[in-house]
Amino acid sequence: MKLIEAANYEEMSQKAADIIIAQVKEKPDSVLGLATGSTMLGTYKQLVEDHRQNGTSCRNVRTVNLDEYIGLSPDHPNSYRYYMNQHLFSHIDIPLSQTYIPNGASDDVEAECRRYEQLIESLGGIDLQLLGIGRNGHIGFNEPGTSFSAPTHVVELAPSTRQANARFFPSLDDVPRQAITMGIATIMKSRHILLLASGTAKAPIMAKLFEETVTTDVPASVLHTHPNVTVIADQDALSLVPDEKRKVYAK
Repeated sequence: MKLIEAANYEEMSQKAADIIIAQVKEKPDSVLGLATGSTMLGTYKQLVEDHRQNGTSCRNVRTVNLDEYIGLSPDHPNSYRYYMNQHLFSHIDIPLSQTYIPNGASDDVEAECRRYEQLIESLGGIDLQLLGIGRNGHIGFNEPGTSFSAPTHVVELAPSTRQANARFFPSLDDVPRQAITMGIATIMKSRHILLLASGTAKAPIMAKLFEETVTTDVPASVLHTHPNVTVIADQDALSLVPDEKRKVYAK
């Protein structure tokens, strides 16, 4: 695991975008694993700006998103398909037919999980997977206690996760209780994983992550066992990580 420190959210976003842009330039038909949430907005903004200013093309890129709420149609304003179209896909040259997100409105969500897992395999796996980290350590929607061997599956969202996402909905009651998520085993097959963290709210879980104990109680801790992980975090998110620990990972 390699740690890149950023002064603030804007610098974290730029550094993340630079890595993604470099990946696309090196391999124009890359398979990118994408994530949603407020942490990713700055990175996607930088990717859109780079496309406008420098013409970096994503026309041959394929994308697979981490997760989707169950019960929301793709055109629902709080669906992750809507989020991705609004913040990235509609502003760059990637064909929407090459962007894949679990279908949370499927009549058979278990079958949808199997289909999505097979889809990722058919694309040749994920070259670069973008991740955020939940306050409880979840990656994707893999909540504490999720098996590290889990493939794409249906998950019951933890109360803390629903509470954290309630700001995007009219009320807590409107937040879906289930989601389809790429499994931890699926994420870990990615050739390179890029984890982003920003803000003081993420400081406690980042401190726990860098304690290095690998446990299903902190799903993100499994990343210590992956051969190619880059963490980009700002000073606020790293504020509880001891300086000596930061130095070890700042390779």
